[in-house]
Amino acid sequence: MKNVISLLGAFIALFFISCEGPAGPPGFDGLDGLDGLDGQDGIQGQVFEVDNVNFNYDAGGDIYSYIITFSDFTSFAVFESDAVLVYRYDGTVDYQDNTSADAWSLIPQNFFLPEGTIQYTNAHTFIDVEIFIDGNFDLANLNPDFTDNQLFRIVILPSQFAESKLDKSNINAVMKAIDVEEKDVLRFKSN
Repeated sequence: MKNVISLLGAFIALFFISCEGPAGPPGFDGLDGLDGLDGQDGIQGQVFEVDNVNFNYDAGGDIYSYIITFSDFTSFAVFESDAVLVYRYDGTVDYQDNTSADAWSLIPQNFFLPEGTIQYTNAHTFIDVEIFIDGNFDLANLNPDFTDNQLFRIVILPSQFAESKLDKSNINAVMKAIDVEEKDVLRFKSN
């Protein structure tokens, strides 16, 4: 009796496993890409610089700010999941072997002044990045060395890199990871 029930169970299971319904509706066609050169393989990032940034002062909020809209400087698609890293140019460092290198600091960046502390910080969307100068004292008379003619390097980092253990404070490591060389970085003047 046990064998008959087991055999009957096996036939029922086989019957249900082998059943197949009608084919579902076809899926939507994908969108065509842009005509032209083929895209590069792999995950790509974007790096560009905005020079001659002059911050705007908001007396009501006692804060300086400047907005960089991505579409003004690049056609690279920025996604909500991407990280946007902002580096501030600190100047050129000269070495003893008569070579030099540009010094970049990842924002947020603090400065300790006799009046108090200021901090460069930023907030971004997939459309733009806003850079702020905030402080713990009245910023109305902040030295223009901090507010005028600034140079920023913007790195749009795909989410796969943003989640990695990449040292994002090291601009050279970031650029190497996304395979961008110094000669490929475009510099734009702000409006």
